[in-house]
Amino acid sequence: MSDDARIQEGSMFDGRYRIVKKIADGGMATVYLARDERLGRMVAIKIMHVQLAQGPHRAQFVERFRREAKSAAAIANPHIVQVYDSGEYAGLDYLVMEYVEGMNLRQRMAQQGTFSVRETLRVVAETLDGLAAAHNASVVHRDIKPENILLNRRGRVQITDFGLAKAVSQATLSTTGMLLGTAAYLAPEMIEQNLATAQGDCYSVGIMAWEMLTGQVPFHSDNPATLIFKHVNENVPSVATVCRGIDPKVADFISYLTARRINDRPETAEHALNTLRALMPTLSAQALDYRYDPSADRLNSLEDADVMGLSAHFATSDATSAQVHEMWKNNASATPQLQGTSAEDGAGTGAKPDSGSPRTAPNPADEPETVAMEQNGHQQVAATSLMPSGAAENGLAVDLPSPIAADLQDPNKAATIAAHSGVNQPRTFKSRRGLIAIIIGLAVAVLGSAGTALWYFIGPGSYWSMPQVPELHCKENVTCPITNVEWTTYETALKNAGISYTTEEAYSDTVKTGDVIATDPADVGAHVSKRNKQIVDVTISKGIRPATVPADILDPSSASGKDPIAALQNAGFTNIVHNTNDDQWSLDVPEGAAISITPDPGATVNHNDQVTVVLSKGPMPVNMPNVVGKTRSDAGAMLDALKLKATYTEEFSDNIKAGVVISTSVPADTQLKWGDSVTVAVSKGPQMVTLPDVVGKSTDEAKKTLEDLGLKVKVNAPLGDWTHTVRFQSPKAGESVRLHNEQGEPTEITLTIA
Repeated sequence: MSDDARIQEGSMFDGRYRIVKKIADGGMATVYLARDERLGRMVAIKIMHVQLAQGPHRAQFVERFRREAKSAAAIANPHIVQVYDSGEYAGLDYLVMEYVEGMNLRQRMAQQGTFSVRETLRVVAETLDGLAAAHNASVVHRDIKPENILLNRRGRVQITDFGLAKAVSQATLSTTGMLLGTAAYLAPEMIEQNLATAQGDCYSVGIMAWEMLTGQVPFHSDNPATLIFKHVNENVPSVATVCRGIDPKVADFISYLTARRINDRPETAEHALNTLRALMPTLSAQALDYRYDPSADRLNSLEDADVMGLSAHFATSDATSAQVHEMWKNNASATPQLQGTSAEDGAGTGAKPDSGSPRTAPNPADEPETVAMEQNGHQQVAATSLMPSGAAENGLAVDLPSPIAADLQDPNKAATIAAHSGVNQPRTFKSRRGLIAIIIGLAVAVLGSAGTALWYFIGPGSYWSMPQVPELHCKENVTCPITNVEWTTYETALKNAGISYTTEEAYSDTVKTGDVIATDPADVGAHVSKRNKQIVDVTISKGIRPATVPADILDPSSASGKDPIAALQNAGFTNIVHNTNDDQWSLDVPEGAAISITPDPGATVNHNDQVTVVLSKGPMPVNMPNVVGKTRSDAGAMLDALKLKATYTEEFSDNIKAGVVISTSVPADTQLKWGDSVTVAVSKGPQMVTLPDVVGKSTDEAKKTLEDLGLKVKVNAPLGDWTHTVRFQSPKAGESVRLHNEQGEPTEITLTIA
């Protein structure tokens, strides 16, 4: 049956709350507006879904429900939604809470889009105030997000849904392995270490503020796994990257809340709130009124795109080429006309002249030397070798490519070039000189570009080098591995070098906690590729790996107790000492089980600390003592000393007095072991009988009566057997006599008859 079918408007819930209407539906519960008939006030009742209340994980959901009640009830703050009551009705757990008229922050975001700095900081301040009360009560919320921030009719914040809250002492995520909370607002340590802290709540508040100011969360993806990866591996960008007009102090405060490293955030909401209180008076009214307008930003982006597109078109059009040519022409006309092109002008890849200084005609003595030869009656340029000033300064000589030089040596081609260049034939020589200089300049430019490309793609520009720090004592011409250096020191060196890195922690027997175990690349000076955006992997020591002695290792019935050496090895111990000469016999501990462990069971020490184990050799072998003829007490002492379990029986004995051992179930000198059982027969002495009165009975009857008791009967008839009747018996009736004599023969009873 659905929740709606069971809980209808107007119905009475738990005999006290009259349901008015359903106001919210969540993944775990439905919230109803109800009237508390007893106190006459409106309340919100949060009722667990039927499928959860009756499902296989009922206990977990009930625990969360009850934790929410306890957590919220422990906090007294106007910015926390109060929980009035909790209980169970018709198999459904429920909470009775303060009814907050208004909407949640998510709904307000949907209506409003973005918020001003003033509005955002007010919501942040009130949220932090509520969380400060929670943190002071040692409770972390763990699920701060706009859906859990209610805004009442006055617009004031009230935090709800403490269902994920836990005491700080228990602040880890669900042991079932479920990742609780909303991915877009989770702090990195919640994702990475299952660690829920007050700093994590501050992080979530910062993400929420980021979203209020920009209209979007800093990391967004349809895939929660992607979001989680970004929160763990990327820094939250400054809000100023979107809100370009925001006061930097506000952006810095948001970045303070959303720092990826937990230690870079406020310790508690109270610390964050105090920081915000100190910040507020420093902000101008203009800074507080700033509000990001996404629509205007999109318009500006479109305008920028139009301008960029127009510029690209303009630069490639013929008209633009003409204008650029005209610009150079106009610039050149401001200076005396040059008869030819200097190396500086023609080969413009060298060092540029100061753009602020006037351009003057070069001195002919400074022009590059050109050798002219007379051939076929024509002036030709032959074997020209120019070294532009910039190239010369860098020690770079540039030769013209042979095909171009050949063209310039051919008078016909030279004439063609001159004709196309619009220069009169008499000026061919100087024009050729200019053309040569231009071609050389282009060659230098090409080579310069190639050199730059080589520098960036193959040479030093293509990589970073793993830095060295003073703590690393490296020798020349010997590889220097990066290890045993404080991570904080080396992290600074990587940041200063601009090298990206990732870290992981590992245990180390040789590298102390917080120091670098190894890096990839491994050595100082090793190359880190810029082109491939290589990221350095750093392994940081967590110190020596701890190991815990199994708590049940002395329990022989447990898995650990049955094979303690293997249990210690499985627990990670690597220095287990077991000397068979120290093993002990034990009546109670089975052979191979542990008698003692040092350190004690349950102790946590370094895995390579010595663990000493004494094992049981089981029960000790012993020989059965000869206790026959011993008194029962003496025999018992002898058997107890050998830890043999004696069972005693008693028997009549005609020749062994009472209390003396007659026999044992195990012959003397038989090998036994501690705890073996032995049956010991102890004498009760001779068996006695009380004589019945047979006087007056017939001879036959009296004889049968006595013989049935195991006695021997002797009949005397000194006067003759006239009546066949017993006249006397000896011993007399009522006397106790032995059944047998010491030789084991029946005792004789004498009857006298007449």
